[in-house]
Amino acid sequence: MTVMLADGRSMPRLGLGTWPMNDDEARQAVTHAVSLGYRLIDTAASYGNESGVGAAVADAPVAREELFVTTKLRGSHHGYDAALRGFEESRRRLGLDYVDLFLIHWPLPDRGLYTETWRAFAHLREQGLARSIGVSNFTPAQIERLVAETGVRPVVNQVEMHPGFPQRELRAWLAEHDIVTESWSPLGRGSKLLGEPVVTDLAAAHGRTPAQVVLRWHVQLGAVPIPKSADPERMRQNLDVFDFALTPEEMAALDALGTGVRLGGDPDTHVEL
Repeated sequence: MTVMLADGRSMPRLGLGTWPMNDDEARQAVTHAVSLGYRLIDTAASYGNESGVGAAVADAPVAREELFVTTKLRGSHHGYDAALRGFEESRRRLGLDYVDLFLIHWPLPDRGLYTETWRAFAHLREQGLARSIGVSNFTPAQIERLVAETGVRPVVNQVEMHPGFPQRELRAWLAEHDIVTESWSPLGRGSKLLGEPVVTDLAAAHGRTPAQVVLRWHVQLGAVPIPKSADPERMRQNLDVFDFALTPEEMAALDALGTGVRLGGDPDTHVEL
């Protein structure tokens, strides 16, 4: 299952997140994930596990072209030249000729450098080193500034999203501008989301796990969730969400769990990774 990006490339509808794994944990997890059928792998320079992810990709029993590898630029590499250096460091750690998707991890508006960083991203795309380029944790206003100053629109915005923080307005805006929403912390990491009666009741009704119900919510909304797991059985369950559907009423019940409270940083105030 894939979603088409605005640049004409396709992206898997669900992937494996790797934060906060170390290199060894990431290598093992990605190896298991690929064997189970995962094709989207998400990492970041700030995670400290790009080498482990790259080692698993190198040893994968599938062609490199079948895998969709995403990494993200750390905050210390904002700015045109610094972004190019940061990308090259990530690419070397991953051991790849190219990455499928390169994201600005945070806008860091206090530094005022994200548009220059984005110019470097456009250059990397032109060179074929980053096949697709996008952002993470950006607001509509920040994306509009990117487009106004560079003429280049991101194809993905990876943001915190789960029923506890459903991002209704942002989702609608991104869809209107043909930008795919990718969900980090899709299961509400560290919260009580999976134990909510609405979630557990739906899981029982569908004969699924609570996590499967929440991931199906993401998929039906058109988002791309990247749940993190190091457990092969949980990985298998997380990927197995494409053969059932939630009704509109069930989707609304999950959406109603929104509290407006973030589990992670705020794009307007986050200052460092």
